[in-house]
Amino acid sequence: MTGAPSPEQVRARIEAIRAARGGYVLPHHGAMAAALPELHAAYEAMYRALTIDPRHMTAHAREVVWLAILSACEEPVGTHHLHRFMETGGTEAEAAAVFRLAAWARGAATYATLAAHWAERLPGLSLEAEYAAGARALLAGTDLDEATARLALIGAQTARDDAWGLAREIEAAYAAGAPEPCIAEAMSLAIWPRGVNPFVRATEVWLGLMRTGRVAPSPAFRAWAEAEGQGAFGG
Repeated sequence: MTGAPSPEQVRARIEAIRAARGGYVLPHHGAMAAALPELHAAYEAMYRALTIDPRHMTAHAREVVWLAILSACEEPVGTHHLHRFMETGGTEAEAAAVFRLAAWARGAATYATLAAHWAERLPGLSLEAEYAAGARALLAGTDLDEATARLALIGAQTARDDAWGLAREIEAAYAAGAPEPCIAEAMSLAIWPRGVNPFVRATEVWLGLMRTGRVAPSPAFRAWAEAEGQGAFGG
């Protein structure tokens, strides 16, 4: 076992964290500074890869997804993403549209139940299409394009662990022309507030849609879909 750091070392670590994070720290940063500095180094590397370093989405689209994830999960931590959203060109009107979409995402369970139990009594009504159309209606009169909105909803449904709603949003994202790498990035953002397991389950949903022909993957993503041996450890 290693010895405890000195108070001066802890203070220095906290101030280094503060400087790296734009002037603020959260309580867990202090805990890691006092006891888990190696974990903090890995934590910060993951944080930068997920939230700061450019990947596939634009900086603004990424913050749209973050707003959808945090609001759909009723997560009060992470308001700095609202600041970043505004810094990347967001407006209060656009934020309002994202919040409406996040609230709509929570209604996916209603449509899932209807699709599972009432669909045969409504042969002329596609409840899956109705769910997708509802989100589209919420975009009317806003500056938020549908492809970005679907990425936001993919992030929200990944974080909420809603397989039915996520499947509908992936299908709608393909129809709206959202690039597959952006879909993957939107899903991955849920790792930070919700952990890896919802991301694992979200990719399983996506894999199933590709393998059943519900979406048509590009060659690179088809290679993923065709790879054998993907599933839980069998012992």
